[in-house]
Amino acid sequence: MTVTAVVGANWGDEGKGKITDYLARDMDFVVRFQGGSNAGHTILNEFGKFALHMLPSGVFYPHVHNVLGPGVALNMIGLAEELKNLKDRGIVPSHLHISDRAQVILPVHILLDQAEEMRLGANQFGSTRSGIAPFYADKFLKIGVQVADLFVKDRLAQRIERNLALKNFLLPTAYQLPIQDPHEITELVSHHADAIAPYVCDTTSMLHEALNNNQAILLEGQLGALRDPDHGIYPFTTSSSPLAGFASVGAGLPPYSISRIIAVTKAYSTCVGAGPFVTELHGQDADVLRARGGDAGEYGATTGRPRRVGWFDTVATRYGCMIQGATEVALTNLDVLSYLDNIPIATAYALDDNTITQFPPTAELSQAQPVFEEMPGWRTDITNIRHYEDLPQTARQYVERIEALIDTKIRYISVGPQREQIVMKP
Repeated sequence: MTVTAVVGANWGDEGKGKITDYLARDMDFVVRFQGGSNAGHTILNEFGKFALHMLPSGVFYPHVHNVLGPGVALNMIGLAEELKNLKDRGIVPSHLHISDRAQVILPVHILLDQAEEMRLGANQFGSTRSGIAPFYADKFLKIGVQVADLFVKDRLAQRIERNLALKNFLLPTAYQLPIQDPHEITELVSHHADAIAPYVCDTTSMLHEALNNNQAILLEGQLGALRDPDHGIYPFTTSSSPLAGFASVGAGLPPYSISRIIAVTKAYSTCVGAGPFVTELHGQDADVLRARGGDAGEYGATTGRPRRVGWFDTVATRYGCMIQGATEVALTNLDVLSYLDNIPIATAYALDDNTITQFPPTAELSQAQPVFEEMPGWRTDITNIRHYEDLPQTARQYVERIEALIDTKIRYISVGPQREQIVMKP
């Protein structure tokens, strides 16, 4: 069996949760390899509608082993809430595994994230205020807390005391916030650790064994290529790499094991958070597309914020597919565009009296203007179609034009929010 990575080609919010949920039926393992509760995957299936933030999207299949890998930012409180919410709705994930090498989001990380965004005011980055940037800063400052530390009380107390040393100088001076008591934080963290203890194990060895046994593994990315801190719209990025190239690191698998990389992109563009967004719509056009989008409008699964919306951007998506190393694409929300007579596609950018098709760095991107071509719409409901040849001719033309412009084969087409509303493109 192959190892498959499902990752975002754009700014996040592309519909990765649905694609992961759809593919998970044929998987033995679904692995989250980076990020924390700062983004959500919305899933609709026979059990109802769910927004997952920490849990992998394979939790609805009893046979699937769901893994939080070493690269994950573990929010123990958020994870406990998600597990409770699922249990209250009659769903108990039968196989959950948490890497003993993953690191833990502390309450002070969330406090600092919120305080810094408030301090930045109009210049804020659009953070979800989930503690992600302070968490990853601590990880690379080597003052983070690993899951394994949670169960060695003396070591945990020492790690937290060291973690808080500089913060307890910063909090009252920079943010006018009270200092944090290391003993109280240690006790709180220890309490939550007891709840996750049954799930903690050496997930890296477990996945290597699964690989050797020829079992199917799916690596589930969070956010999208344009939020990568090295290759994305820096500084309006996340703090971990959402690229398939990092998936082997964050999951603990060898790089050569990943043979399929499915990049997910919407049939139009959406974005939550700050930063340049070349094809962004405003006014009534934006309101109509936002209201029709997703399963109940385009709103962030984590923040509830209205998503910024725009027409499909082939410059950004081709770049996203390239840096993801996409072997194929899943195109979501095609059905949303069924109300339009004509559908614009951005095929290039106008920048400094030049027309470019390469995605520029942020300093130049902020000045870019979209160059559009229009495709005819189909003006009919396509949500019940399950075979590619049954799509209206103009819908197929739209898909095939995008496929040519992004230089990556489109394999999956979502024509509705439900799990089974997928069309396979030959």
